[in-house]
Amino acid sequence: MPADASTNRIAGLEALLKERQGKGPAPVERWNPPYCGDIGMKIRADGVWFYAGTPIGRMALVKLFAGVLRKDADGRHYLVTPAEKVDVEVADAPFLAVEMEVRGSGSDQSLVFRTNVDDIVTAGPEHPIRFAVEAGSQGLKPYLLVRGRLEALVTRALYYDLVEMAVEEGGRLGLWSGGAFFAMPGQSDD
Repeated sequence: MPADASTNRIAGLEALLKERQGKGPAPVERWNPPYCGDIGMKIRADGVWFYAGTPIGRMALVKLFAGVLRKDADGRHYLVTPAEKVDVEVADAPFLAVEMEVRGSGSDQSLVFRTNVDDIVTAGPEHPIRFAVEAGSQGLKPYLLVRGRLEALVTRALYYDLVEMAVEEGGRLGLWSGGAFFAMPGQSDD
């Protein structure tokens, strides 16, 4: 794709997104626009967004793009507007859970997270926490479902807080939030 077409496409996306500013995430799950290819959007594992090899420095623009991000059943991520759908390469999870507030205790506890794009999410049945075993280190990586199929990787600092809060329930270590228990994988879960 010529650079001019790619630059025009990003400017068009930005204009459409500005119309939505302050309205929360767009209803991307209901939109079925034509696929328009790869315009060079990437999200690194550390949460930094790139366009055409350059970091996107304007957080307001990153938040606008995050509001129209979707992960389809094919496992691929896309920016979606009513008019087009373009690829976004995501190294791990598209978001990071960067802050956590603990409300209550025991089985009445709620864990409220803020993502790096300012989504506020309370872990529970609709927003579960899952733990993946990291290849190589065999350490746990916790993820929080934010919306649709989009997840936030819980940052290492918050992961340590989660481990400290883990309780035993039915012979398993895990966490309570929003009335749900999220078990951490144990050595017998291989």
